Amino acid sequence: MTTTTAAPAAAAPTRSSSPGPGPDLSPGPGPGPDPSAGPHPSPSPVRVPVFWLALLATPVAAGANAPVLILPDMARSLGVATSTAAWLVASFAWAMAVGTPLLAGLLRRRGLRPALRLGSALLLGGTLLVAASPWLPLTLLGRAAQAAGGAGLVAAAMSLAGSARRMGVISAGFGMLGATGPLLGAQLSHTVSWRLSLSVSVIALLAVPAVSRYATAPAPGQGRLDARGAALLTVLATALVLLPRAPAAALGSAAVVAVALALHVRRRPDGFVPLALLRKPVFLGSALLALALSGSYFTLLFAVPRLLSDRAGWDRGAAGAGQLVALLTGSALSWLLAAASARMGRTAVRAVLVGVGTTAAVLAAFAGWGPLLLAATTGGVFAATGANAVLSMYAASAAPDAQRPTTIGLFTLCYQLGGAFGPAVATALVLSA
Repeated sequence: MTTTTAAPAAAAPTRSSSPGPGPDLSPGPGPGPDPSAGPHPSPSPVRVPVFWLALLATPVAAGANAPVLILPDMARSLGVATSTAAWLVASFAWAMAVGTPLLAGLLRRRGLRPALRLGSALLLGGTLLVAASPWLPLTLLGRAAQAAGGAGLVAAAMSLAGSARRMGVISAGFGMLGATGPLLGAQLSHTVSWRLSLSVSVIALLAVPAVSRYATAPAPGQGRLDARGAALLTVLATALVLLPRAPAAALGSAAVVAVALALHVRRRPDGFVPLALLRKPVFLGSALLALALSGSYFTLLFAVPRLLSDRAGWDRGAAGAGQLVALLTGSALSWLLAAASARMGRTAVRAVLVGVGTTAAVLAAFAGWGPLLLAATTGGVFAATGANAVLSMYAASAAPDAQRPTTIGLFTLCYQLGGAFGPAVATALVLSA
């Protein structure tokens, strides 16, 4: 599985006369500004309670990982080989990667409500296709629609977070539901149907009415839509996602499209990929570090169970249970980093992320004792989830208010690409040995 998946936006909420739909469960101070979040568009915004943001974003993680243990059952039901059914995972990863910046662009230009409507329609329509389709091609289309819709809801939730502390709640919940997704999918498949397992992300729709109440009138659209820039970015992301499966063709295509996109950005500096944003060291540094930590985490996610068997002699059940505990622990600890990030400062936060991520990789490379291998998994998910929470806010602080949804979308694209590369690295280094 390659998805897990990452600032106040142009559609950030302003003061509303309607009360919030529920309590704000985020710890720490109330709605005052967080120093790590950068400037806010209004001096005292009313924030969406973080419970609703987490409910809006996190179910897609469980839906993304639900097929991990039930691919053979899905293949038998659809009458295809297991390797062919694995495209249901790949299609979801692809649509998450390309859908995030596209739906973030809609959020930037049209505001919160249109983005929520389109994301909800895609998620619901895709779920209905998955539930009813007897053929793999239609099921693939349904999974892609689910992922694109979920990506839009995730982009909206991240854009409305407003602080690293609140973003940490979303990211930690994302990691936890992603960790439990395979077991949840297996249980639902055993008791009801694998189709229900692939439908759990639809739970996110419960949060849409509550989040929509905080929508404000969007700012007028800034010029015409940069359709060419959006198309080039989509093709580039597609080529990069396919890099592990068809390296030569994907690399050549990515190089050609990257050159075309670079030339287009120079001609249209205020388009879908803003040139000023690409020139900001804080954005580039944050996005590239998130890509590296995400790739390392997903490599460990797929490699450690095999290493536990080969080096420590653990059986499959013990390895799975141990990894689940490790993933839940690392995801929970990442919230502590997000909560403390404003007091620590950016240099210290980056040092912690790089140090823990590097230690996790070294442990996985050399450790032969089971608990140390599980510690590598804990460190990997801590670094990746913490990067998603904190570095996304740093990246967003480099952009003006109107471009923050785009910034979140591009940052999350980098994080998702790490999720696409990780399993291929694990296969090359461990699984194919």
